Amino acid sequence: MALASVDLGGTNIAAAIGLADGTILRENQIATLSHLGPESVLDRIADLVQSIAPEGVEALGLGVPGLCDLSSGQTLFLPNMPTQWRGVAAASQLRQRLNCPVFLLNDARMASLGELDYGHGKETSNFAFFTLGTGIGGGIVLDGHLRVVGGEFGHQTILPDGPMCGCGSRGCLELLASAPALSAEAIRLMKMGQAPDLLLRVEGDLNRVSPLLMAQCRDAAIAAAIDRAARYLGIGIANVVTTFHPDLVVLAGGLAQMGAPLFAPVRDEVSRRVRMFPVDKLRIEPSLAGPQAGILGGLALAYRRGVI
Repeated sequence: MALASVDLGGTNIAAAIGLADGTILRENQIATLSHLGPESVLDRIADLVQSIAPEGVEALGLGVPGLCDLSSGQTLFLPNMPTQWRGVAAASQLRQRLNCPVFLLNDARMASLGELDYGHGKETSNFAFFTLGTGIGGGIVLDGHLRVVGGEFGHQTILPDGPMCGCGSRGCLELLASAPALSAEAIRLMKMGQAPDLLLRVEGDLNRVSPLLMAQCRDAAIAAAIDRAARYLGIGIANVVTTFHPDLVVLAGGLAQMGAPLFAPVRDEVSRRVRMFPVDKLRIEPSLAGPQAGILGGLALAYRRGVI
């Protein structure tokens, strides 16, 4: 019988049916409709899984955007979801609907697990994994094992007196180097007349602004904004490298697709900031699991039966 993986996001729910070797057999996604509340969203997850696996599944790995209790299968704090899902028995409700074991994991850690089992982890046993998208998260793999504690990379303080973050602190990395942060800065520059090429590319529609389009345009102000965000990210990565001394740093998510405009200043900043030991052999590379890292991590979680 196949395994199921679900990646729960604030906007969409992605689900896939696959095998332990990472082969994806079927997949689909639907709108989350999070305003309807946790029970409704969990029912939508169950309906989605049943629609692509009417024959049933052996186990389900579920990635959630926040904190969860691995042993009880409860969500503890999903900051970007209405009601924040405090104490929701997600695993129990889904288990009753799907008649299979259900295992929860933070979504960034689940993507890290996907990289461990189906990506760079096949050749590297010590790496830090960063997800760069709407938020910034990640995971740490040491001696071939995912460490499920820590990994809130996006909430490192980079600017002590910086803007207020949703977590309650100030100057967090996520506020400075995430996709929304970059897009917001681009919109500001366009409104000030400093990004005419980008304005032309989006045909005046500010809703079309994205980091990928920013990386393609010829505006000096946009290039400077990307470089600044990348260097903030480099500082955050340098902190993680100094703490854990990994052999590899993996960048995944939408921002990682920007290529050299992101990677070059990140690598330069890490080289400048890490002084305790040589980093000439440290690799900073895009994910091999790619956009499917989260879904693959759910298959790995289901196969491992929640044992990390």
